[in-house]
Amino acid sequence: MSGRTGCGLCGIADLGSLPSAGPAPDLRAVRLEAIRAALGALDAAQPLHAATRAVHAAGFADADGQLLAVREDVGRHNALDKLIGALLRASVDPAEGFIVITSRCSFEMVEKAARLGAHTLVAISAPTSLAIDRATKYGMALVALARTDSVQIFTAPERILGVSPVVAEGYR
Repeated sequence: MSGRTGCGLCGIADLGSLPSAGPAPDLRAVRLEAIRAALGALDAAQPLHAATRAVHAAGFADADGQLLAVREDVGRHNALDKLIGALLRASVDPAEGFIVITSRCSFEMVEKAARLGAHTLVAISAPTSLAIDRATKYGMALVALARTDSVQIFTAPERILGVSPVVAEGYR
């Protein structure tokens, strides 16, 4: 039954009717050390989470993994929306770094990152199968179940530098 909701799935007849962003225009590689650095700095960049332990964050890190912007919200989508707004207002080129989120990675998170022009999305929790499909479609590197000591690469493993072949095997 078609209907209206905010998730983006209801109201469409099939998955082929999903709105779509174009492929990421710049497919730069990201160093694993940069991902680890951003993940390591993320906790300290979340004062609201430190106080409540109940909010999500979305951050943008440069090529070295330094967090340039972090936004928090009780809703994971809102945190990413706030980050995207901040990046657009500051005229930050999304090709100069990557996005890291403290939540699971749904297809909507991939869509939002792709529409911004991001080429890499790092999530602390697991991606959905549709998120993996969409990231593949956009040529986006999707790294999830990300910790400072381990990551799982789901799409475009060739664009994550410093990963041993064992980590990249079976990413799908």
